[in-house]
Amino acid sequence: MSDDEAARHRAKMEKRKAVQDAEVAGKTIEKGLLIVHTGPGKGKSTAAFGLMLRALGRGWRVGVVQYIKGAWETGERLAVARFADQVEWHTMGEGFTWETQDRDRDVAAGRAAWAKTEALMADPGIRLLILDELNIALRYDYLPLTEVVEHLSRRRPDLTVVVTGRNAKPELVAAADLVTEMTLVKHHFSAGVKAQEGIEF
Repeated sequence: MSDDEAARHRAKMEKRKAVQDAEVAGKTIEKGLLIVHTGPGKGKSTAAFGLMLRALGRGWRVGVVQYIKGAWETGERLAVARFADQVEWHTMGEGFTWETQDRDRDVAAGRAAWAKTEALMADPGIRLLILDELNIALRYDYLPLTEVVEHLSRRRPDLTVVVTGRNAKPELVAAADLVTEMTLVKHHFSAGVKAQEGIEF
């Protein structure tokens, strides 16, 4: 790169930095967020647990309620067992809906998980709450959507809640501060690769 090119690049980056710094300085609100990870792509729960790792590193107490996934051993649960004093983890699901084939059981499990969610939301020590696969429970009407969205919207100001699962309801999307849709581009499962320990669970 010539001296002129380097100087032009430096001047361009200085201008960009000034704009970026001004934008960052203009953001003054600090609050708990309602975050939704949805879409057909892989990585929704993984993203939520990545955020949990960041929060644990900052010394936060974290709550996890798993709505659909049954009590099978996962890598993330084994990992956070090392943070037992910081994490309150509740796997409340009966397994995937096609496995239970019993709507009444699924509804009862969803209601029990929501009761646990309300208890954790009321705990002032919890700073981050992950509601894994809540979107699925809402999709199948295991819980009253209006009530859930209202309670999440009225959470205390310092609580961040992350909701995962496909097919997020529009009402939840509208209430959220941050929504990420995972897009499926390619998945190894369709090529015959099974779910693998350390990758999928």
